[in-house]
Amino acid sequence: MRRLAACIYLVSGLHLAEAQIATAENSVYGKNQQAGHYIRLRGINLYYETYGQGSPLLMLHFNGGSISAFSCNIPYFSRYYKVIAVDSRAHGKTIDNGDSLTFEMMADDFNALLDSLRLDSCYVIGWSDGGISGLLLAIRHPDKVKKLAVTGANLWPDTTGLLPNVWADINNNSAELRKKPQTSDTRNELKISDLDIYEPHITVAQLHTIRCPVLVIGGDHDAIPVPHTMLIAQNIPKSYLWIIPASGHSTPVLKHDQFNETVHSFFVRPYREIKGRDVYR
Repeated sequence: MRRLAACIYLVSGLHLAEAQIATAENSVYGKNQQAGHYIRLRGINLYYETYGQGSPLLMLHFNGGSISAFSCNIPYFSRYYKVIAVDSRAHGKTIDNGDSLTFEMMADDFNALLDSLRLDSCYVIGWSDGGISGLLLAIRHPDKVKKLAVTGANLWPDTTGLLPNVWADINNNSAELRKKPQTSDTRNELKISDLDIYEPHITVAQLHTIRCPVLVIGGDHDAIPVPHTMLIAQNIPKSYLWIIPASGHSTPVLKHDQFNETVHSFFVRPYREIKGRDVYR
């Protein structure tokens, strides 16, 4: 898991990766017994932690990560929301012994979690693969998402949805894992790595069906090409686009103050439709 998490940070071109990963690993988040819960659903024991009070906010981490990815964000958002941070299927403490893994499976897991918690809707923050799952949650279960903020998400697995060097890194990682003895841990890591080789497959037409307001975020040096991030925003009916200067794929960590405040502002303010002469304002 650490190797994949390191890859996510390194592809952003930022050399603070190891320090940031170490910070997350030493954090209480993701291993807090008082805040932690397991719930049996859809063939797995899904692990999640809750913090704070208020409107529910679901937080979805990146490929190879866990709840600890949001160590720089949970303290802020738990002041305003009931944060529900989840270890996605096959990640962290959520064990999945199955052979297959898709973003649709993850989105349906989160929907089942909300049902089990008797929550009819929530705010959602998704980072990277978590952003993909967030988009699919809004597509497949539209009533469940009040507002959605995604950073570093892509629609399809190729060099238009990922930078060529990032695409090569992920493929090389899977190739190296295939050479190793196939223990349960190695098979799980390979399943997670292969997820970003073969998935997602979200169409522009599917984006048109998203009903909730969406804040689409990307760094100007993100692992996701800026034109691809723009494409996502342009095809969601109620969307804002935020491209962050001097930022890569790790905006929730390396730009956490700016990220936290901007996303919170998006959640609490009414969505403003800008068209016609409003473009001058």
